[in-house]
Amino acid sequence: MKKPIEIAGNKFTFKKDALEFYKKILNSYEFGEILNSSDFDNVYGLIEIHPQKKEKIGCGIAHFRIGTAKFKTKSFEIVRKDGSTEFLSYTKRINKPKNEFSRFRNACRQAIQNDLITVKQNFFKENAINSKVKCQESGELLTYEDLSVDHRQPNTFSVIVDRFIEIKGLNVNEIEYLEIGGGPNEIADEGLKGEFREYHKGKANLRLVKRELNLSRAYQGRIGKTLKDLTIE
Repeated sequence: MKKPIEIAGNKFTFKKDALEFYKKILNSYEFGEILNSSDFDNVYGLIEIHPQKKEKIGCGIAHFRIGTAKFKTKSFEIVRKDGSTEFLSYTKRINKPKNEFSRFRNACRQAIQNDLITVKQNFFKENAINSKVKCQESGELLTYEDLSVDHRQPNTFSVIVDRFIEIKGLNVNEIEYLEIGGGPNEIADEGLKGEFREYHKGKANLRLVKRELNLSRAYQGRIGKTLKDLTIE
């Protein structure tokens, strides 16, 4: 039987349950708001499982607030008693890589975030009706927040990363990373990061789909590139 994930006394059967729990806390506050005592305890639980727990706590935590992270997104922000601050990524703590391939894949995903955001923004500019566009699978009219950029099979994101490693002859155990503002690891080598962006640009068939939608892998695997697919310019 799978062992549940336990954070701050809360038990989650699956990672997605833990992610949704912390996402709800994050979105229940506005930028700059300080978390209440109950949510403080829940977020402090993320620090309890952090490999750099002592460094994160520092001189002591005064409170947590909602900060403005990269791409103007919400993030939990640690505010220490001496006034120093640092972002705390709940997704990074819950989705911590199990191996070096997972770590490299996460860094590769970080490298293309600006590209994916641009694809999504451009699609909305060209197709939005009353600030909504159609999910490219279900046909539902949905808002920007309800949709995510999906890598359609057979070139899923993991497949693209795996093939890139093979072509470049990389040893993922030797990759160096940077941690920016407490967020996801980034590839330290700007040249390698740029090469992956270009490779991904040529291989990815993208669609905007409802976040909760579980696309059929069998169906996707039978079809090639279609007119619906979005590409990175």
